[in-house]
Amino acid sequence: MKKVACVVFIALLCGISLWNCKAKEVVIDPAVASSDEALFKAGQSYIKKDPEKALLYFRQVIDSFPKSFYAQRAKLAIADSYFQKKDEGSMILAASEYREFIALYPYSPSASYAQYQIGMASFKNALKPGRDQTKTTQALAEFKKVVTNYPLSEEAKLAQEKINECEERLATQEFLIAVFYYKSYALKASTSRLSEILTNYPTFSRMDEVYFYLADSYYKWRKTAESVPYFTKLVSDYPTSIYAKKAQERLREIEKTTPEPKE
Repeated sequence: MKKVACVVFIALLCGISLWNCKAKEVVIDPAVASSDEALFKAGQSYIKKDPEKALLYFRQVIDSFPKSFYAQRAKLAIADSYFQKKDEGSMILAASEYREFIALYPYSPSASYAQYQIGMASFKNALKPGRDQTKTTQALAEFKKVVTNYPLSEEAKLAQEKINECEERLATQEFLIAVFYYKSYALKASTSRLSEILTNYPTFSRMDEVYFYLADSYYKWRKTAESVPYFTKLVSDYPTSIYAKKAQERLREIEKTTPEPKE
């Protein structure tokens, strides 16, 4: 019994010792703690070798010197540290930190950067066309805020490039669905989807295909009058497209079957 009690006692001591080690907080030198710059630089020194310890220093800057220039830098450093981890959970935390930065420092020169990074947090985890495009849609909305709210910033130029990429992905997604409907003879659905691409994504790189499938959907739906403008547009605007020849054939067929007007 004495041996068992001894073993239990030792185990408890070990457990308490381990708990104390885990619960121990970072002790900050008073000289460092009294300076926003020193705290920030201490955080920077640990960012690669001990990111969690670095975050403690950065948060101390924000708590002790909330109106300091280094508080702004610390807030961004925290957000960037989450962003660099790249997994979806960390990206959500990063976006939250960037949003807090904008709320705390709306007139900061770095506000445009923070807004751009919010967009990138979604963009980095966006899926390819053919799969769920929720992240692409979220990224697009955030990038548009950069252009709207910070039009003269360098980030606005970068955001416009990402907007084009997002719109290309979303247009491709809509196009794939539309073609599926077209091949399934769900022609009302295909014309609806393709018309939305024309309206919402005018710079889509496969617009010649959009015009053809939209025109041919109307043609197969026996709405030849509606198909003619799109076949004509395809031939005139994309004469070298492989779909232009098919469009010309359709136009000739329509011309043959269209009765001549009475005198």
